[in-house]
Amino acid sequence: MLIESLKVFITVIEQKGFSRAADELFLSQPSVSLHIRNLENEFGTKLIHRSPKHLELTTSGRILYDRAQEMLILYEDAREKINDMRHVVTGTLKIGASFTIGEYILPRFLAEVASEYPNVDVQVTIANTEEISQALRQNQLNIGLVEGTINETGLEVEPFMQDEMILILANTHPLAGLTKVTPADLQDQVWILRESGSGTRAFSEQTILELGIQMKRSFVFSSSEGVKEAVIHGLGIAIISRLVVRKELVSGELISLPIRARQKHFVRQLSIVHRKEPSGSKALEEFLKKLRVLEKRFYVASSLRNSMNS
Repeated sequence: MLIESLKVFITVIEQKGFSRAADELFLSQPSVSLHIRNLENEFGTKLIHRSPKHLELTTSGRILYDRAQEMLILYEDAREKINDMRHVVTGTLKIGASFTIGEYILPRFLAEVASEYPNVDVQVTIANTEEISQALRQNQLNIGLVEGTINETGLEVEPFMQDEMILILANTHPLAGLTKVTPADLQDQVWILRESGSGTRAFSEQTILELGIQMKRSFVFSSSEGVKEAVIHGLGIAIISRLVVRKELVSGELISLPIRARQKHFVRQLSIVHRKEPSGSKALEEFLKKLRVLEKRFYVASSLRNSMNS
């Protein structure tokens, strides 16, 4: 089918090679080559220049690539509308999630969705908030779940649950003997931060700024796991979601200390982000219904008010 060949064509370009596309799609390399050849026969022109070291789109190939994503979206939309008439929830749901959500909330939630809707093909991309926003603008995702702030024209932002942020440190850290810390205690400390574009990074920087804290130095990691491991090994302190370190807090590898600062609430809003124009997808509609009641069934910062009393 032409639509399958278009999917293969897009994957070849995005993976920058036939063999990597074959691995991604669980196809043989000859099958990938056949799909591309069928497309070239369909359009009567060469689409890709191949060499042993790289591939390059022809002018015709660039035109097709620019339209192919939109063609697939329209195809999925038509298929889902037809299935809606038959009361079958099916289709492909492309979800983008920032790291905390993608690694600590979404897997458990998707297990429930997959059980209830076995005909829905779910694809998850985990990236930082900025990258999710860009992918939504480029129509590469149906929906984004982020912990950072997005102010983009053409995108709708809807809150769906809250996430408690905590100060973590190793049990061997000089501050570990305190029951709570003040901003003065945190002056000239080494901080472990996420990369720019991360919602966790934005929250940490805003907190440090609001509390008037001067950092001695900082180390930057591109994942929450990296931040967690760095703190465990005594490299510095960090502000991170409680969801990320629940096990380590129970085991005693890490400790959490409340910051004595009346004006600062250590909670952030997690948000659903999607394009303003309706998608018409039954799969997305059902996914959103379940997502909007997620806070009632998952961990939330219910003890925040007590832990943050000055």
